[in-house]
Amino acid sequence: MQIQQATAEARQKVAEAEKIKGEVSQNAGEGLVYKHGDDSVRLYGLIDLSMSNKSNADKAGSTQKDMSVAWFSGNRWGIEGEHGLKGTDGLKAIFKLESEYELPTGSMDTPGVLFNRDAWLGVESESLGKLTFGRQNTLAREFSKIYGDPYGSAGVTLEEGGYTNNNDFKQLIFYSGSATGTRYDKGIVWKKKIGEFVAGVGYQVGGNPGDNSTGTTKAVGVAYNGGMTNVSAFYNTANVNGYTHTSYSLGGNVTVGMVRLNAGYFNYTADQPLALGNRSDKAYTVSARFAPGGAFDYELGWQTMNATNAAVNGSHYVLNAFANTGNATATATGKRKTWYGSVFYHFDKRTELYLAFDRLSTDGTYLAAQANGFTSQNELAAGMRFKF
Repeated sequence: MQIQQATAEARQKVAEAEKIKGEVSQNAGEGLVYKHGDDSVRLYGLIDLSMSNKSNADKAGSTQKDMSVAWFSGNRWGIEGEHGLKGTDGLKAIFKLESEYELPTGSMDTPGVLFNRDAWLGVESESLGKLTFGRQNTLAREFSKIYGDPYGSAGVTLEEGGYTNNNDFKQLIFYSGSATGTRYDKGIVWKKKIGEFVAGVGYQVGGNPGDNSTGTTKAVGVAYNGGMTNVSAFYNTANVNGYTHTSYSLGGNVTVGMVRLNAGYFNYTADQPLALGNRSDKAYTVSARFAPGGAFDYELGWQTMNATNAAVNGSHYVLNAFANTGNATATATGKRKTWYGSVFYHFDKRTELYLAFDRLSTDGTYLAAQANGFTSQNELAAGMRFKF
């Protein structure tokens, strides 16, 4: 009798275990995914190892050979997940936590901030779209990524992506900024796919007592994903320490056979102290990606950032777009131009090698902080990227 009872209890435990049993999968480059019913959690990451050579790396004009923090992408690890909400029309709760670190030293990218890339919670459904609250990419960044450089997705999606600011040619991203840089703190973002179109609205909460304006950012974006032809645009305005900064942009890409061509335009204005007058920028970018099939692909690009009356810091370097101009006492006018190119060799979807270069040059009174007071800088890097 006791044996039969024990056997029955064992079978019941097995049955209960089967009910809660989930599925673990690890597709190439997609992270480690656990799924059970309407729930899923994904652990993922990216490691970018770069060995670089840089001219004019200090005020003496020295050349620097170094293991760089990263060339193409910030090193990161993250967790994201979703949970189906019962009694709703396909609505699910979603979240994302993502942290960036520096490979050469293991240091946090932003000291004292664990999830500096993403820390948000939201809801999503086919009818609602995607609504997220917390630290996340600016809306403008998500809508300009398809033409900002040749390395991102061809179309605008509901997922975060965006280009980065890791090297000299990845500085256009600052035109897609906010009151807190290229990511919102206290951000609220809605995006929805409507047929071949994607629409989006972004708002950043300022949170200052008695002041509902300072520290806020407002943005709208619209994109058309046509497959071979994709077009996107945004309008973006922020109150940075009481000064209004505004940008808008239009661009897209066309794929013809093995070649993807990208082009975009950015317009930026910034209020500055009355004695200086206001800043006005016009920026242009063109780039291409050639993917002939097999393990190799090739990228080439050019961009120019044309600044008029741009505030400079104490070292006379032009401030990035959407930086605080309140303490500026001088300005500069000129162009910042960059050529860049790269070759990738893909072992598989997880692992790749690359060789990349860029050449930065400035004219007029425009000085870039990266060039340490010089009017040009060359960068060369070889690296390896691994996704998990």
